[in-house]
Amino acid sequence: MEKLSYKLEAFEGPLDLLLHLIEKNKLNIYDIMISELLEQYMEHMRLMEQQELEIAGEFLDMASRLVQIKSAMLLPKYEEAEEMKKELSGQLIEYKKCKQVAKILCEKISFDSFCREPEKIKADMKYRRSHEPQFLIGAYLAAAGRGKEKLPPPEEAFSGIVKRRIVSVSSKIVGVMRRLWSGKKIRYDSVFDDAGDRSELVATFLAILELIKGKRVRVSDESGEVSLYLLKDGGAGDEQN
Repeated sequence: MEKLSYKLEAFEGPLDLLLHLIEKNKLNIYDIMISELLEQYMEHMRLMEQQELEIAGEFLDMASRLVQIKSAMLLPKYEEAEEMKKELSGQLIEYKKCKQVAKILCEKISFDSFCREPEKIKADMKYRRSHEPQFLIGAYLAAAGRGKEKLPPPEEAFSGIVKRRIVSVSSKIVGVMRRLWSGKKIRYDSVFDDAGDRSELVATFLAILELIKGKRVRVSDESGEVSLYLLKDGGAGDEQN
């Protein structure tokens, strides 16, 4: 069954009546005095009955809600009553704002008027603003700089890594063995005299380590001078004196 809506005097519902009572008695909508508001509300309900007006169910429901809040506030711990009171205040505040907005719209909008649909206007893509030359140059350089940030690094950035000369450790092993083949001791540091760059120095050092590991050469320190000499039979026999 469709719910009937009654307009009682100037009130369109229980919230409208409560808002009227709050404004009439200058009550604080954020902290409603439930006892005083309930008394005023019930007085209006009695007036409606005296005028033989049928009271809508929503008005009776609001009356029972106010009675419930008042009863809960009489308890020693009335936290639940405070929550119900805040909920009612929030509904009244929202309803008040809706009424204010509706009043503004009512003054601006008339259903008797016709609004034509906006016409489609071709967009003018021509840029008409004027700028100083220095401003345009700065904007261009800033845009160009942001574009370069997305480009890969130049080859020069990797020149110290990918373009470094590679020296074979095997070739340096052969070179050291040739110098020691005569059987004479040589100064350790003299092995690095022919190194032209860091790559050759590293390759020569690794070559000596490989030869020592394979027991083909030996490094000795005699009288404070580090020497390098070849082992007999590639390390199979005794050391040379």
